[in-house]
Amino acid sequence: MRLPRLRLSDIHRPLLPRTRTGQRRAVQAVMLLCVLALLPATWMFTAADYRLRTTADVPRTSVAVVFGAGLFGNGEPSIFLASRLDAAAKLYREGRVKVVLVTGDNSTDHYDEPHAMRQYLTHRGVPDARIVSDYAGFDTWDSCVRAKEIFGVDRAILVSQGFHIRRAVALCQEAGIESYGVRAADHQDAVWYYSATRELFAAHKAALDAALEPDPQFLGPKEPGVERALADRR
Repeated sequence: MRLPRLRLSDIHRPLLPRTRTGQRRAVQAVMLLCVLALLPATWMFTAADYRLRTTADVPRTSVAVVFGAGLFGNGEPSIFLASRLDAAAKLYREGRVKVVLVTGDNSTDHYDEPHAMRQYLTHRGVPDARIVSDYAGFDTWDSCVRAKEIFGVDRAILVSQGFHIRRAVALCQEAGIESYGVRAADHQDAVWYYSATRELFAAHKAALDAALEPDPQFLGPKEPGVERALADRR
């Protein structure tokens, strides 16, 4: 059985407005959609803009918060996570912070970001007693809310890569933490380009989190880890 030949005349052209008024309205609709699509990113950049500093000029505060960024198959921090931890260790050594709160994913027995982060920091001179672990930082909003509600953090230096730090600062500000962001070293590989592109979409979720203020996946009782670490005199 022979199939009928497809002719160009059989292909339906998209329906476009034929009148000048219709065309103008179509252009306006497209422009409105573009503006709405960019609003979350604009909010994020505006909220964090003057709060981004370097390790040398960030205001001294009690706590640094380091966000998880994945582990290699052997359980070691990824390149991006190692860069964040290096920046946090530098902040501690230079007296910019007193305690480092590491927040990440420990959803299974075989994947434990906070434990790997703690080990990495202790090997770089940060005392174990000055490190606090949040094992339920499954995303940025959860980490910010838990830092405030569970660990009692009111002011913090946030450490992450440039593609993520603005979202972290904006969300922690919304969660009630006076925040300053420090950019860790970037590694512009394929993962970096993927992450930078992903941020355009993550901005929409961030805006929804800020507007709706959902509870984290796990909240639980308050933990005295940060307060205890700050009181430690060793």
